[in-house]
Amino acid sequence: MTSEAPSFAIDARDLRKTYAAQGNAPEKQALKGVSLQVPVGSVFGLLGPNGAGKSTFINILAGLVLKSAGSVSIWGFDQDVNPRMSRASIGVVPQELILDPFFTPREALEIQAGLYGVPKRERRTIELLAALGLGDKADAYARSLSGGMRRRLLIGKALCHSPPVLILDEPTAGVDIELRKQMWDYVRELNEGGVTVVLTTHYLEEAEEMCDQIAIINHGEVVACEDKSVLMKRMDSKSAVIWPETPLDSVPATLDSHETLDVRLREDGALIVTYPKSQMQLGAILTEVQSAGVVVRDLSTEEADLEDVFVAMTSGSAA
Repeated sequence: MTSEAPSFAIDARDLRKTYAAQGNAPEKQALKGVSLQVPVGSVFGLLGPNGAGKSTFINILAGLVLKSAGSVSIWGFDQDVNPRMSRASIGVVPQELILDPFFTPREALEIQAGLYGVPKRERRTIELLAALGLGDKADAYARSLSGGMRRRLLIGKALCHSPPVLILDEPTAGVDIELRKQMWDYVRELNEGGVTVVLTTHYLEEAEEMCDQIAIINHGEVVACEDKSVLMKRMDSKSAVIWPETPLDSVPATLDSHETLDVRLREDGALIVTYPKSQMQLGAILTEVQSAGVVVRDLSTEEADLEDVFVAMTSGSAA
């Protein structure tokens, strides 16, 4: 490893991948010039719908897929110039639960560490198994482990050579709530210890909670790459849920025809008023509602969440 941390943990420039035509199927451009720089020490979210190019991107980083064009550096090591150190700088937890059923967790981690040339005295097998809640399963056959335990064992395999960069591809798929919390607690500890984490997930609330920076890929292209707080601000809408003193059976005419407000009536007689935060304040909304003859009993507000941003970005409707 380099003695000093590089500028970026991962630096991908104009990355392209085209899969050749097969049979009657035409060639497919999986990546169309993806450029992403992952800051050292961050938890970086990589989001996108199925088929967007996330897996291709990760597999190129891991050295499992050959890129068609572009450049990749991992922890300062150019993948073309120094592929051995580039691969040694990264640990990948795949989405698929691929394990040899005849090895125990202890043996699986020992073999993996040996493949990376980690001397026996420097191996952290028992430490990793304990941290991942597998200490009591160290000598059980992998085929006897539950899905959640197998997922954690894959994380242990990815960490056995102490890489500075860890990629988690859908790490909590099929994991129950308690194990998911334990897993994220451990990932936070790793990150606080200096490990850069790249996360792909379909659980958008996880990305919203865990990530510092988020990139969204769609159709092989980066459609957004920003700090989470900045990305969230791209959604300008905010909603106020207003409970009238007397439930309404229709939206007041002056509100229904308002140019700026989108007003809908809920089944319980409450109003949902959606408005642009950049143009109107909540006080002005209340004035408009009261001017329409509505006596307000209670209200709450709802901000756009990451799922709203994601849907807008991948449907082409984002500002």
